[in-house]
Amino acid sequence: MQDTKKKIIFKSIAKTVKRLRGKKSQFMLGAEYDIPSSVLSDLERGVKDPQLTTLFKLSAAFGMSISQFMQEVEKDLPEKFSVCDE
Repeated sequence: MQDTKKKIIFKSIAKTVKRLRGKKSQFMLGAEYDIPSSVLSDLERGVKDPQLTTLFKLSAAFGMSISQFMQEVEKDLPEKFSVCDE
């Protein structure tokens, strides 16, 4: 996948995590769901490619299924975004 497309995805994840985290601190969220606050910080800055297990933990933290969480991430992607070149 192109670096540009990865960056777009990372930024979408960053926006989604920030929005869903709300006023809860990264430290508290991380402590409750076994996610290092450094990982949360990297995700929210859009600089880290999250592991699948981290995405599952985040979806649980936000009280949703992984598919619901990914739908939230998709909302912040550009219209008709695709990771595949057509």
